[in-house]
Amino acid sequence: MTTAPLYLLLVSAVAIYLSTGASAIGVNYGTIANNLPRPSQVAQFITTQTIIDSVKIFDVIPDIIHAFANTNVTVTITVGNGDIPALADARAAAQWVAANVQPYYQETKINRISVGNEILATGNRLWISKLVPCMWALHNALVQAGIRNIQVSTPHTLGIISNSVQPSQARIRKGYDKVIFEPMLKFLRQTKSPLMVNPYPYFSYAPSIADYALFRPNRGVHDSHTNITYYNMFDAMMDAVYSAIKAMGYADVDIVVAETGWPSAGDPNQPACTVDNAISFNGNLLKAVTSGKGTPLMPNRKFETYIFSLFNENLKPGQSNERNWGLFRPDFSAVYDVGILKNKQSRPAPRPAPVAGKKSWEEIVVRSEGVGERPGFASEHKLRLQPEGNGLQAHSSRRPVLRAQ
Repeated sequence: MTTAPLYLLLVSAVAIYLSTGASAIGVNYGTIANNLPRPSQVAQFITTQTIIDSVKIFDVIPDIIHAFANTNVTVTITVGNGDIPALADARAAAQWVAANVQPYYQETKINRISVGNEILATGNRLWISKLVPCMWALHNALVQAGIRNIQVSTPHTLGIISNSVQPSQARIRKGYDKVIFEPMLKFLRQTKSPLMVNPYPYFSYAPSIADYALFRPNRGVHDSHTNITYYNMFDAMMDAVYSAIKAMGYADVDIVVAETGWPSAGDPNQPACTVDNAISFNGNLLKAVTSGKGTPLMPNRKFETYIFSLFNENLKPGQSNERNWGLFRPDFSAVYDVGILKNKQSRPAPRPAPVAGKKSWEEIVVRSEGVGERPGFASEHKLRLQPEGNGLQAHSSRRPVLRAQ
């Protein structure tokens, strides 16, 4: 079969590129499990058996931070959502930095502090109102401690975006654009920190657009305002984020993919959760973000990217897919490999390519999570997808649905 040589080229290209250290390919290291190996074992595995050069953790866990001391792996640590209001105070922020950064940063390459996770999607007004003040307080505390190489940011779902049917027309949602994002983007620009986003094509999956979501050959989705045809949903999502911040005058702010991925297994009613789909998405994702090609609106760019997640986590609540996002099992055996392992090979990831086809309409359902929704809920929008010509057109139907995430 011709796919095997193509896969070997994909794995080799990713491995050679990442070995230069020119771009970060990271993983989210979650710990909602009771069977995970010790952090010291994890650090040894990552540094000796994989080409992963960055990890992101969802808390401040001393054993994990210390485990990556004296390695070339960078570590992003996270402020808990509930801690944000208190840490908006300068004194509290200084104490937090003294306790959670200063003991480690000289040996462990802490590169970033994530202030909460998907705060706008929680709908918690107190957390939201204190988010940017907390970011400033932590940044100032770092500077006062003589630490100037640690960035401060916060991850967002794509629920922050409205009018994203055509990427070039995407905007930050009204109500958050001026009150939250204007001061936040100003902070990110002034401190040279990135905007962190969690673009998940998985959560917009529908059978009619499976190939588009999975980087497989498809007819594409046309943006009539730019005359650009998109051949994968990830690029469209990234360009929607870019268009939204560009419209506010912040096109120079870097964008980091804080989370994305695809579950490899799920319940019987979750047919999209398969190993083949996870290989297709994550394999082609790695190729896309490290190629330097960028996206149609952000050409010649590489994206610091964190795959969700490092391990399958057996205590995560919800349906089976929630416990099957990992690249590895707790015994370090690969659920699948897309070029992350050194000197290892697995099944090929299909190479994305446009396929010519006649114009046709397809109705799909796109889920929009986060801002303006009740906690734990999302919105469903019925769309009509036209691969060429006039692009996507959206119907007005919209209803709240329970989040799958």
